[in-house]
Amino acid sequence: MFGPFARVTDLRSVRRCTIRATRAIVMAATLAIPYRAASSQAAASDATGGPLLQPLRVIDPTYMDTTVKACQDFFRFANGHWVDTDVIPAIYGSSGVGRDMTDRNQVAVRSVLDEAMAGRRSAPAGSTQRKLGTFYASCMDSARAESDGVTPLTPTLDSIAAIRTRSALVREIAGLHTDGIDAVFQYGAGPDFHDSFHYIAALQQSGLGMPDRDYYTDTGHVADSLRGQYVIHVTHILTLGGQSPTEAEAGAHRVMALETALARASLTREAQREPSAIDHPISLDSLRVLAPGVDWRTYFHRAGLTRPPPRINVNEPAFFQRVSVLIDSVPLDDWRTYLRYHVISQSAPWLSTPFVSENFAYTSLFSGTTELQPRWKRCLRAADSRIGEALGQAYVAKTFSAAAKARARQVIDDVREAFRQRLNQLTWMSDSTRAQALVKLARVHEKIGYPDKWRDYSRLEVADGPFVLNIDRANRFEWYRQANRPGMPVDTTEWGITVPTVDAYNDPTKNEMVFPAGALEPQTFDPHADDGANYGSLAGSWAGHELTHGFDDQGRHFDSRGNLRDWWTAADSAAFARQADLMVQQFNGYLQVDSVHVNGKLTLGENIADFGGVLTGYDALELALARNGRPGLIDGYTPEQRFFIGFAQSWRQHDRPALLRARVTVDPHSPAVWRVIGPLSDDPAFAKTFGCKPGDPMVRSAETVPRIW
Repeated sequence: MFGPFARVTDLRSVRRCTIRATRAIVMAATLAIPYRAASSQAAASDATGGPLLQPLRVIDPTYMDTTVKACQDFFRFANGHWVDTDVIPAIYGSSGVGRDMTDRNQVAVRSVLDEAMAGRRSAPAGSTQRKLGTFYASCMDSARAESDGVTPLTPTLDSIAAIRTRSALVREIAGLHTDGIDAVFQYGAGPDFHDSFHYIAALQQSGLGMPDRDYYTDTGHVADSLRGQYVIHVTHILTLGGQSPTEAEAGAHRVMALETALARASLTREAQREPSAIDHPISLDSLRVLAPGVDWRTYFHRAGLTRPPPRINVNEPAFFQRVSVLIDSVPLDDWRTYLRYHVISQSAPWLSTPFVSENFAYTSLFSGTTELQPRWKRCLRAADSRIGEALGQAYVAKTFSAAAKARARQVIDDVREAFRQRLNQLTWMSDSTRAQALVKLARVHEKIGYPDKWRDYSRLEVADGPFVLNIDRANRFEWYRQANRPGMPVDTTEWGITVPTVDAYNDPTKNEMVFPAGALEPQTFDPHADDGANYGSLAGSWAGHELTHGFDDQGRHFDSRGNLRDWWTAADSAAFARQADLMVQQFNGYLQVDSVHVNGKLTLGENIADFGGVLTGYDALELALARNGRPGLIDGYTPEQRFFIGFAQSWRQHDRPALLRARVTVDPHSPAVWRVIGPLSDDPAFAKTFGCKPGDPMVRSAETVPRIW
């Protein structure tokens, strides 16, 4: 009814490096999944019948404000005119590169879905095309959703109401997990930190209705207000689900109390950035000792495992100790109310208008949006997130160019070589650490465009009728596809991102970078653009960024095979930590929104990757120019100047204040303006290219500049 199967042991949730960081906010359900356009070189009509959308360029001079000096504020120099004239649409929390690419991409993706919906009756029974069309059609059937109301959830709600024992409670939690309901904790399977070629079972903290544990623990007027609004929201959801207002209000306070107990036992996001903090593999017998209040045999059996896993990574042991106590001591009526709320709340986007409206009203507190997205956009997002490879296969057949893939691979290869040269020139790294770093670099694998092997959807069930039940079926398909993986070899062909998505990621447990087709288009990349523009955007803010993630404050703990291992000398680790601390201090000094500053510790990995990306991307450009030759001035700028303009325009973004306030708590990415000013003001090549002098705002003093790469 809500989320897909959780991969709780791999670090993908914190390695994903979307160029639009709003995707990190789980609660912002109003955001659309981005997709690539059918033709990036032609103007596309808006899929709603709106005005034509002009094609994007990797560098667009009309975005610039050249009245601002490059050495004063390079973000405004590159993007100032666009910032001054941009108006964020009411249905979005932000606008910019990601949003513009999304709007164009949805033209192609919607055509795939419309064709599948129109031809679903004639498609062969059981075919992926028929399932995709039926899934989308059931979502678009708003009349059915309005007439059904909460009725499709009745069997699940009745099952919750029938809980009378602690064992039955655990059994119900397991059943909800198979349906995709996030409740109490998460179970998953991912590469073993110590044997990356095999999956291990894992348990992770979860179960909160607000976006992060800090919303429950922070003090002050703002925090108190958000908690009060959450209680009101829970009351409304329970009332819509059939309880009396008095009963619902009392239940909402019990839900808040239970979730607060879970939150207080949860690790902060900053703490989870240290891989060793979430690395606690234990036996099943040890798990029973750690959390005796949970009937684990019942849980694993009801969750569909053929046998309980003999070894489990308990990411946060203290959390599960607390869960055990709560399972054993909290009144069952409180647990029934908690589960009832989460089932209805997480299903609300797919029910009738009162549920959809309540869900939107609450999530908009964190996104700042004032208008619900049209239904087709929400259904498109659901299709991509639940059966994305079925959609992606049809999408690639329509859109992706082999020439674009080849040119992108050349850029990525240049980035790899540039990073190798930087490793060899580092003065602070010892020869022993350097040797292993070079081995890791040589073994970095990249996936570009689309999977070599598409997912088999033959076991997926999709039927006409209430869409929320198709959400359940899709979630169960994904759950059972992965639930029994512990102990099996890792599927190295699998992608953790759908093909049409404007995003990329680094997975340290596989030592790989992934760049889907949806990211390899303007404004990010254009095979017809000059090297200066492409290397500034694709090499600087994408490929160099992702490669650096393998060696940042988290990625560096994993070796060339993806195993968590201390392969650095103690002196090298200390040197890295000193330089990283300079970056923490740098970003702590930047304002996020109002008087709230960026969290330099939470954003450290992304900031290191941004810095490494621009350094390595620039070096990669010089390699390309040496190979391909230097062009003349383009739009009045040299290739090096266009590199930095392309880098800055790749972070063109405008956020609502509410979204920025939420992001400071949950998002490991800094605001876009600092992702430009931060790394460039540390980069001597930038200062040289634009003639910036010591004392200029875009030149930080030498003693404050981190010397990592």
